[in-house]
Amino acid sequence: MNLELVILRHGEAGRRSTSVGNNRGRGLTASGREKMEDMANSVKRLKLTIDKIATSPLARARETSEIVAKVLKKQGDLEVWDELKPEAATADLYRRLSKLKRESSILLVGHEPYLTGMINELISGGKKSRILLKKGGMAKVTIDSLEPKPSDELRWLLTPRQIKRMS
Repeated sequence: MNLELVILRHGEAGRRSTSVGNNRGRGLTASGREKMEDMANSVKRLKLTIDKIATSPLARARETSEIVAKVLKKQGDLEVWDELKPEAATADLYRRLSKLKRESSILLVGHEPYLTGMINELISGGKKSRILLKKGGMAKVTIDSLEPKPSDELRWLLTPRQIKRMS
């Protein structure tokens, strides 16, 4: 299949509320927006191929993806996927991914612990590992197949600082 997933955790968001509903609308801080713009410019300089951007509908992920889409000139390739919500089932995400064109590269923007749980599931069959995806951090996973079980390889895992230094 060779579908490439570039996985991005949203940038720094405002303070967490005790109400679940309020956390859904929690957007990026000014610092979070600035750092994500820097990170997006670094990604642009690295010349990563991105065919589509899929984001969680939550405000902080949506804002992150909009910043990246603008810098990469991919606004028309940005889609909101409920499958990237923090409480979503990864099986639903895999079904959606399996319908995409082979040999494409998708940027997924979402949340913790969903993203590292997904990475663990993809590369180790769900066994516990100690992967940490920092805010604004990225990982790249190459998917050979999603059925009957995911068969994948973690290509890299980078902090925002590492991404900036590479560009």
